[in-house]
Amino acid sequence: MLTKRLIACFDVKNGFVTKARRFENNIEIDRAGAVAEKIYNEQIDEIIFYDITASAEKRKTDLATVREVAERVFVPFTVGGGIRTAEDMYDVLAAGAEKVSVDSMAVRNPAIITEGAKAFGSQCVVLSMQVRRVEKSEKIPSGYEIAIDGARVFTGMDAVEWAKKGEALGAGEICVNSIDNDGMHSGYDLEITEAVASAVKIPVIASGGAGTPEHVLRAFTETGVSAAIISSMLYSPRLERNYTVREIKKVLADGGVPVRPYLG
Repeated sequence: MLTKRLIACFDVKNGFVTKARRFENNIEIDRAGAVAEKIYNEQIDEIIFYDITASAEKRKTDLATVREVAERVFVPFTVGGGIRTAEDMYDVLAAGAEKVSVDSMAVRNPAIITEGAKAFGSQCVVLSMQVRRVEKSEKIPSGYEIAIDGARVFTGMDAVEWAKKGEALGAGEICVNSIDNDGMHSGYDLEITEAVASAVKIPVIASGGAGTPEHVLRAFTETGVSAAIISSMLYSPRLERNYTVREIKKVLADGGVPVRPYLG
């Protein structure tokens, strides 16, 4: 049986990990390299790093911080933000990442997914989707709309249809990030997470809203996701308490979810 993956997500600005609530009001945590090393030592399975201001500032990914993180961790490492071309993907991979994540640029230029898959393999390309709940309509039958640019621009695109298109274009993995639940610590949006997981054959990652290990357990037992992103519950000062990766994995293992070996 395939094990389920826990992925630590870092929203990075000027080299520092920050934490937002519904994509706003970011608070600074610590240098990205220091946070990554701490979580790596707790036996996290993977890390995702988003340079959250690169696209808005129309600049490339902060490669110095990518290198800083890559030098300290030895687990699969995905980087997103500021990636516009296959050359940008190459630069990020050369700086130490194993995968690249595309989001807003993929909506603007879907061909970047195919270009990346052809150049580096589908396993290197993660399609990240910002989704919000809306009223169901002929145009948005799933009831979830795709947003871009840090949830500032709404596209009128249906989330499930975009996921299927992303798979067809060559994405090797899809990350479903709930805008409504982001930073709220109330659990993932299981409805859209399961809708996407059921619609595609590639691995799907749940993202946005986890505040307790039980939230992660529900994602794995109630949807078909392969991985779940955890961030706030690891280091956010907005929570009454934070959890270690080991604590979360124990809850998952006790709940019957296959996880990678960890020291209890």
